[in-house]
Amino acid sequence: MEIRLLNESHAEDYWNLRLEMLKQSPSSFGSSYEEALERPNPIEMTEKRLSSDDSFTFGCFVEERLAGAVTMVREASVKMNHKASIFAMYVTPKQRGKGLARRLLEAAIDLAKETDGIEQLMITVVTTNETAKGLYHSCGFKPYGTEKRAMKYNEEYYDEELMVLFL
Repeated sequence: MEIRLLNESHAEDYWNLRLEMLKQSPSSFGSSYEEALERPNPIEMTEKRLSSDDSFTFGCFVEERLAGAVTMVREASVKMNHKASIFAMYVTPKQRGKGLARRLLEAAIDLAKETDGIEQLMITVVTTNETAKGLYHSCGFKPYGTEKRAMKYNEEYYDEELMVLFL
C-alpha cells in the first residue's frame, strides 16, 4: 500500500474511482452518478482539478491500482483562507477494513499542518455512516453541528454531521 499525491497523470484512474464512489455510496456524496456521467470532458476537468494550487487529492495504491482517495481543498478568500475542507473520502469495498482510509486522512491532515496558514480542517459526514464518523472522531475531528436534510436523493433525506479539527 502506498499513499501519494495525485496529479494530472492520474486523471483517468481517479475519474473511474469517482464514478465507483458515486455508484457504490450515493448517500455519501453531494454529486450523483447520473450527473457525473453527463459531464462534458470529465477527464480534462479532472486533470485541471488534480493540478490546482488549492486542491490536493491523495490516492492510495494497492499493487499499483488506485484503491482509495481523499481531497483537501483550501478556502480561497482572505477571510476564510485559514480553513480547508476534506471531501470525497472513499476506499473501494474490497480494500476496506485494512487501514487505507485512516492513512489517506492522516496524509491530508499532515499536509494541512505543513501548509502555512491553515488552522482548521472541516469535514461533513452523513449521520448514519457510523464507520466514517468513528474514523473522523479517532483522528481528532469534533462535531459542532448537524445539518438536517443536507441531501435529498431518491426522495430520501440525509442529515450531515459537521466536524472540525483545530490544528
